[in-house]
Amino acid sequence: MPSIQKFVVTPNLPGPLAPLLVIARNLWWTWNVEAINLLRRVDPDLWDRFEGNPVAVLGSLSAERVAELQKDDAFLANLDRVRQDLERYLNMPTWFSQEHKHHTRGLVGYFSLEFGIHESLPLYSGGLGILAGDHLKSAADLGLPLVGMGLAYQYGYFRQYLNHDGWQMEEYAVNDFYNMSMTLATDEKGLPVTIEVHYPGRVVKARIWRVQVGRVPLFLLDTNLPENLPEDRELTGKLYGGDNDMRIRQEILLGIGGLRALNKLGHEPTVCHLNEGHSAFLALERINLLMKEKGLDYDTAFEIVRASNVFTTHTPVPAGNDHFHPDLVRKYLTAKADEMGIGIDKLMALGRQNPADSTETFCMTVLALRLCRFCNGVSELHGHVSRRMWQQVYPGVPENEIPITHITNGIHTRSWLCNEMSRLYDRYLGPRWYEDPTNRSLWDRVERIPDAELWRSHERMRERLVGFVRRRLKRQLSKRGIKGKWISRAAEVLDPEALTIGFARRFATYKRAALIMRDPARLSAILNDPERPVQLIFAGKAHPMDHPGKEVIRQLIHLSQSDEFRNRIVFLDDYNIEVARYLVQGVDVWLNTPRRPLEASGTSGMKVPPNGGINLSVLDGWWCEGYGHDNGWAIGAGEDYDDQDYQDLVESTALYDLLENEIVPAFYDRSSDDVPRDWTRLMKNSMRTVTAEFNTNRMVEDYTQRFYIPCLDNATRLEKDGFTPARELASWRKNMRHKWADVRVKAVNTPPQTIQTMGTSLPVAATIYLGSIAPGEVLVEAYHGLLDTDGRITDGEAVTLFPEGDAKDGLVLFKGEIACRRAGLRGFTVRVTPRKDGFPLDRFETGLITWWEQWGNPAATASGQAPGEQVRS
Repeated sequence: MPSIQKFVVTPNLPGPLAPLLVIARNLWWTWNVEAINLLRRVDPDLWDRFEGNPVAVLGSLSAERVAELQKDDAFLANLDRVRQDLERYLNMPTWFSQEHKHHTRGLVGYFSLEFGIHESLPLYSGGLGILAGDHLKSAADLGLPLVGMGLAYQYGYFRQYLNHDGWQMEEYAVNDFYNMSMTLATDEKGLPVTIEVHYPGRVVKARIWRVQVGRVPLFLLDTNLPENLPEDRELTGKLYGGDNDMRIRQEILLGIGGLRALNKLGHEPTVCHLNEGHSAFLALERINLLMKEKGLDYDTAFEIVRASNVFTTHTPVPAGNDHFHPDLVRKYLTAKADEMGIGIDKLMALGRQNPADSTETFCMTVLALRLCRFCNGVSELHGHVSRRMWQQVYPGVPENEIPITHITNGIHTRSWLCNEMSRLYDRYLGPRWYEDPTNRSLWDRVERIPDAELWRSHERMRERLVGFVRRRLKRQLSKRGIKGKWISRAAEVLDPEALTIGFARRFATYKRAALIMRDPARLSAILNDPERPVQLIFAGKAHPMDHPGKEVIRQLIHLSQSDEFRNRIVFLDDYNIEVARYLVQGVDVWLNTPRRPLEASGTSGMKVPPNGGINLSVLDGWWCEGYGHDNGWAIGAGEDYDDQDYQDLVESTALYDLLENEIVPAFYDRSSDDVPRDWTRLMKNSMRTVTAEFNTNRMVEDYTQRFYIPCLDNATRLEKDGFTPARELASWRKNMRHKWADVRVKAVNTPPQTIQTMGTSLPVAATIYLGSIAPGEVLVEAYHGLLDTDGRITDGEAVTLFPEGDAKDGLVLFKGEIACRRAGLRGFTVRVTPRKDGFPLDRFETGLITWWEQWGNPAATASGQAPGEQVRS
């Protein structure tokens, strides 16, 4: 092959048009309606051909079109307005600058394996990436000091198409980064900035791409460089492609390489947020850098890093978390462990639920839980599920006290809102709704929108959706080799006036896309009612290795092609952000049927209410919090089942009942002006109650107030005076581990009566043997609550017992009272944990906890239940 000299050609726009490139390279345009319309106006045909990629459009403009635009006064005026809007956005005061004006230093690094910002930047597969993209957008709107870090996939996630039988096939399109809204990060000489990551026997180089998301930069690593080996160039080839060996190498690149890239670019993060466990290796690298650059020992560096890390888990089943065989971890991380001076066995223990079990696999979620100060699930229910799932990581801790909380997901409202609804909100809510989307009083103004005006706007969006479906279905059928009458029929599918239900998400089997198809005869009667027709639109991808998921798609395709369902059921292939946007903006009802409690959160249903749609969902994920009886429909009452076939029977029956008895009648019961008043009432309730709460501005504000600011403060506190507080904390923790084996609850005393009256208090006195530990270094608590039928405390709470008198021979008396606020059979026990006032320390993170051993049982059990209990009524 001959030698090739590479060079880059960039769009060259004359002066008046130059701002177009500035706008196109800041993804702020993706949530600004006027900017989108401006960029589409440049050349509508090119816009469609390049799937809404403005940089590709500008790079393909003809000289004639450029000349036309230069002479178009109206276009130039529009361009100037958008340019001014962008400048105003970038320079205006923000929520963060006003609410946290004293936090002028510090930076949050947000690490994610995928980011879904716009369909023209296909570096995402599904919900995790969409959430990450919306997180960056809201961080930009709120003015957070935050940067994103991910990988630049040459092929992204697969493009889906269906063969003649309806079986999902996969193909990969090449991402041309030079013609996308991203630029290479360069040094002062204009040369690409690169970083190096060490793998066994070789060094892998990566260059860095920058994507500007409003005020927030997103950096992406790219190993597709000629100096790398072919297998290393493929590291950033495909998202979720390859085996476990490829996955661990990608996660080393994201965590270790990503942190190095931020540091080299001058964006050293004070706080790191791990969006899923994929990037957990960054915590090891942070420790390593502190040891090398600041001369700290491992324990001191550990305290600083753990105190300033945040971890969000999105997975409600153990199998969904990344696990690596011990041999694979030894292969890739032994050198790192030796560099840190801790050895591979100690490093491996950090990723095991039982650190002493050398046969256990290495879990990235466990590593993240151990190395992050704040950990959370993504809905209230998912918080409960996560605490139950990971209780082995916290032996001796009651399930309800395991330090995994929740922050419920949200959506970036403006990114998913249709123009029709945006204009309605401007008219009746006022212009502040898009600057302050969490303001409930503003959303209460939805009641001001006239029913007829709301309904006509939504009807136009449904009609727009039907037109989109017909065009896309024609292309889809042509690609499958289907010709003739079938193509003609594609222009007739769906009824723009019929009740339209959407179902679009990953086709994992637990999502149960086939639930509504369980009884085809009953479904046919509902869909084909001549007076009250109903239609279904499906979209979604199955993982390439998920053959059961692919089979669901195939069955759905065959069903949609039968005579009775041909014009009533449609499946759109190659689901992406564009398809999602049309669906959530145009459907009347959004259907969600996961097998509870396997939906961690789900955000697709949150995108529907701002556009006037209504949710119909199993009570799982976010809908447990969002459902309010008058803002949508719940399938079931939140039951959990052991028999899945029985669950499917019960819940499919409930789904049909809701459609027949509530949903369809409400939609078609019209007033004299052809407006369904009961339906518009539900629309308004849904818009008002869901939109103000389930948005990423509220979510990012929660992360900031509850996690980011405390982590920034933790880092500042521990780094004072040359890291003296961090050294003190590390020394204290080591000392506690050495002395804790002597701690015992020697005796617990209460009054002799067995009956307590509500409103009174039960005195508790506990004699604790602390040895050489000072009383001020422990927290002694009475843990109490109702007893279940097995005699275990349920949903317990803790009351602090305080020391009285001086220690004698290591024994200290602690006293307190339990308030008797509820009647019933209750119990309590006593526990002791370490404490160090004034330091960023959760009382359970040390792993040291001693319970009252009334009958000589072990001091703590894996379930976290205390062994000895005193019963009081």
